[in-house]
Amino acid sequence: MGMSDLEHETHDRLVNLQTQIKNLSGNIVLVGDIMLDRYIHGYANNLNSRAPVPVLKETHRYEDVGAAAHVARGLENIGLDAILFGVVGNDEPGQKILDDLENEDVECDGIAVIEDRTTTVKTRLIAGREYLISSQQLVLRWDIEDDTAIDSEAHSAIMEQAVVKIGNADALIISDYGQGVITDEGASRLINAAKVAGVPVICDPKLTGLHRTVGADWVIFQTRGLDLMAKRTVSSDSSEAAKILIEENSWGNLMVLQGENGVTVYTKDGDVISAPCTLAEPRGAIGIIDAAGVAVTAGVSLGLSPEDIAYLANAACECIMSGTQNFTLTSDDLANRLGEVAWSLQISQR
Repeated sequence: MGMSDLEHETHDRLVNLQTQIKNLSGNIVLVGDIMLDRYIHGYANNLNSRAPVPVLKETHRYEDVGAAAHVARGLENIGLDAILFGVVGNDEPGQKILDDLENEDVECDGIAVIEDRTTTVKTRLIAGREYLISSQQLVLRWDIEDDTAIDSEAHSAIMEQAVVKIGNADALIISDYGQGVITDEGASRLINAAKVAGVPVICDPKLTGLHRTVGADWVIFQTRGLDLMAKRTVSSDSSEAAKILIEENSWGNLMVLQGENGVTVYTKDGDVISAPCTLAEPRGAIGIIDAAGVAVTAGVSLGLSPEDIAYLANAACECIMSGTQNFTLTSDDLANRLGEVAWSLQISQR
């Protein structure tokens, strides 16, 4: 029994993507909120005797750049040059972020260090029972953040620099976590500059900031976000909600990350493209939005079709959900995942 026509098409698509992803280059302007992520891993074998909460026995911890900075790292890891614009505080977490990014060749001249501002830090406790360590899950997250308005002069300077860089960029990413870098006026200015220069725009927005994405070529949601918007727009289903959002905001494509159900792309032309998840047991979703954003940017830079970008983003999400606890996408991981899925299609029909 051989592969069906659809399986042949999918196999060839994946093999082609695997080849193309190894030859990436280009400059990406990335504007957004910058954070430090802390991860504490351990065992949670028992409950506290005074409250119904798990007691975590720490085994190891580490820190990593987060939010827009994490996207920048992902871009560098797959061969694209990230030019990052945002703010950090004049504190230890802020300096840690700058040091890590500079060590990985991310251009940081557009990052403003602001006195008396607290760098956002998100700490996650990840644990499982000692004899089930492979089944770890998020137990708790706590945040230290400063979402006060950024000094207008500093903010204007950031936007000025970003607009100048957009003219020679291959794509613009706007990463909005509601920490003050992405404002209504700033987002409009960035997108307008990109449109004038013919530069594709990719947005990872907060649901309360969709008005700051008008005109974007790609917008990325998680499935629960689209479900919520379906309720807000009184839509009969997610497809209708997607159509309404695309029309209202003049988007080119809406990508919805559905975890174990894969990735779905809704286009402005009314097409619905589905790339199914191929993992037997998807685990952890920390980092899939960033991975998808990197994959979409790679696809846009390569001039790929929405169908190819859907499959590329799905493979990127699978890299994160595979349970390796690696939250940052790399070109090797992505190429290997594409190859594994293509190979599984081939051998399943032997």
